[in-house]
Amino acid sequence: MPTPKFLYFDLGNVLLSFCHDRMTRQVAAVFGVEEARVRAATLAGPTKESPQWRFEQGLITEPDYYEHLCGELGSRPNRAALDLAASDIFAPIDASWRIVRRLHAGGARLGVLSNTNPTHWRFVTDGRYPILTECFEHAVLSYEARSMKPDHAIYQQAIDRAGVPAGEVFFVDDREDNIAGAIEAGLDAVVFRSAEGLERDLAARGVLGAEG
Repeated sequence: MPTPKFLYFDLGNVLLSFCHDRMTRQVAAVFGVEEARVRAATLAGPTKESPQWRFEQGLITEPDYYEHLCGELGSRPNRAALDLAASDIFAPIDASWRIVRRLHAGGARLGVLSNTNPTHWRFVTDGRYPILTECFEHAVLSYEARSMKPDHAIYQQAIDRAGVPAGEVFFVDDREDNIAGAIEAGLDAVVFRSAEGLERDLAARGVLGAEG
């Protein structure tokens, strides 16, 4: 199995766990409405034309999305309070972080490849999770790429940013549809099921030896 020259990690449920229910509760408290109304206004709809999808594709701005929520939920809360309520939903996956630090210490080139929005990305890179700014060479983010996994365009941007052939780019993501899209784009990609499984996948490719 060839050794990859660049390795991309998904953010959510690979590097950081997150909780939609917590976000719903917190946003509902800020607006003073029932959680069901927040769920209807914030969860992505069946098409990529929904405001949530468009926000994560970078097709509408943070002020646009704020206006959408205010219109749906009937009040205009403080923006900073709302951003915190919507973003304070993450927790580090420590075992994955240990892998990243080992790879970084060994000189591996690393990146983040994530479907996310500017509010969440700003929150997770504000210093509370220093690994994201210390260990990753760059980040390919859906709202900047104007494309979301599993669409081909975002993988092509990731390949271009890595600066190596697609077959020498490794990618790990917790969603099978995103991995299928990555493989179709020519990446060496695996589904994240556990840190132990990821260690085995990386060891098989010669980029992660025994610890200690």
